[in-house]
Amino acid sequence: MKKTGLFYWPKQGNVETCALKIKDHFNHENIEVHAIDEINEVDLKNYAMIIVGGSTVGADVWEKASDNNIWFEFFSKFNESTINNKPVAIFGLGDQVLYPDHFVDGMKIIRDEFDKSGGKLVGRWPVDGYSYTGSDSVEENKFIGLALDEDQQDDLTDERIEKWVQQIKKEAGI
Repeated sequence: MKKTGLFYWPKQGNVETCALKIKDHFNHENIEVHAIDEINEVDLKNYAMIIVGGSTVGADVWEKASDNNIWFEFFSKFNESTINNKPVAIFGLGDQVLYPDHFVDGMKIIRDEFDKSGGKLVGRWPVDGYSYTGSDSVEENKFIGLALDEDQQDDLTDERIEKWVQQIKKEAGI
């Protein structure tokens, strides 16, 4: 069986903690986990499924991004790799109370990059149970990936991850 590649950023915080929780729902021989600053030698086309997660950052980070922005370096790997029709799942962290108008917006940026490379999105997640006023990451009344809020709903994270991982495995056929 080919492995799943799980990529995340930033390190040493809630995103990394959630990435490791997701990893724990896979057979450890069938998943590789990397912070995106560690992927110089990783070939994305060798994975059966790709999972990417990050936190929502302000628009200024993307609009004023320099060439050394770690996300853009990661996205450039998509264009160098063959991921056409490969299952891609996204998870994002945000804070519904402090940033209710932009809850988990970062997932949309990641999804847009996968779309350019032909990835097949899996893991859409219900919006029920969240309290926010806006999100770029909602389409057809579902998040485009798993939305997590470690600041306001950390007590729901483990259950959400467990259900989502079962869902993406089924959708990806792994």
